[in-house]
Amino acid sequence: MSIETLYDKDGDINALQGRTVAVIGYGSQGHAHAQNLRDSGVNVIVANRRESDNGKLAIEHGFDPLPVDEAVKQAGEGGLIIVTLPDEVQPDVYSASIGPNLKAGMTLGCTHGFNIHFKTITPPEDVDVVMVAPKGPGHTVRSEFERGGGVPCLLAVEQNKSGQAFETAMAWAIGVGGGKGGILKTNFKDECETDLFGEQTVLCGGLSELIKAGFEVLTEAGYPPELAYFEVCHELKLIIDLIIRGGLSYMRYSISNTAEFGDYHTGPKIIDDATKQRMREALTDIQTGKFAETFRGDFAKDFQWFKAQREKDHAHPVEQVGKELRRMMPWLKPVEI
Repeated sequence: MSIETLYDKDGDINALQGRTVAVIGYGSQGHAHAQNLRDSGVNVIVANRRESDNGKLAIEHGFDPLPVDEAVKQAGEGGLIIVTLPDEVQPDVYSASIGPNLKAGMTLGCTHGFNIHFKTITPPEDVDVVMVAPKGPGHTVRSEFERGGGVPCLLAVEQNKSGQAFETAMAWAIGVGGGKGGILKTNFKDECETDLFGEQTVLCGGLSELIKAGFEVLTEAGYPPELAYFEVCHELKLIIDLIIRGGLSYMRYSISNTAEFGDYHTGPKIIDDATKQRMREALTDIQTGKFAETFRGDFAKDFQWFKAQREKDHAHPVEQVGKELRRMMPWLKPVEI
């Protein structure tokens, strides 16, 4: 089932004219949405702690950061409230500062469907609820906009009390540059569940475990850790860049016959039907809300489990070896966490 894709011609930035957009949070996505919309001629205010690094950056960028409740109040009648805070803190901030100040006719905007879909935030029925989710990090959303282009965006409407929720969302998406890259119509459920699934099974969880497992197998077999790192981690960028440019076919066209043969011969032995079944189980956990419940539960305990896993993997040998090798390659502009 294909998704309808829209562009600048299919909407109008003027749907936001005469209205105030309050961007809640000036982090990765927040700074991009605030600046891009302002540069598109929209009246934008920002909510962020002034003394924080992000608050200082907002001031540097010409904004006057407000407390969240004050920003929502100032947005006023017809205001669009764009929430870009981390998923785990949104419910508390919403309960304390956003929800009590939402008025009929306003629009609650999300950049990810997590809290609306899993009902940890329940907006009143007299406001519109929409989502614009750029498919790229905030710095890319900003840099592509400055270049005159745009990152493709997902767009969804959850509540349409005003009858104009779609027009508002389209204006927002166009204002951040999505109308040049393409705006794909979806819904909160599909965006949220596919996003979580991709992160957990392939992009982050699956890939991280493959890297660590490959490194461990090679070093346990007696191979130098430096060679193991290059073969299971460093060269990933080459492969991923090829896939992003032209799909699996272009990647296979670009590599050696030996590598392509090994792809077909060994890949299905690693990622087999048992792996797919575990992926299905992961998807079920996402769909039923079990993952969201686990995530929220650990957050309530100050992320004890989460922080322990972070420390454990930070100390993994592939990370330690990689840190030293990256220092030999300044062209990578290596960073250390």
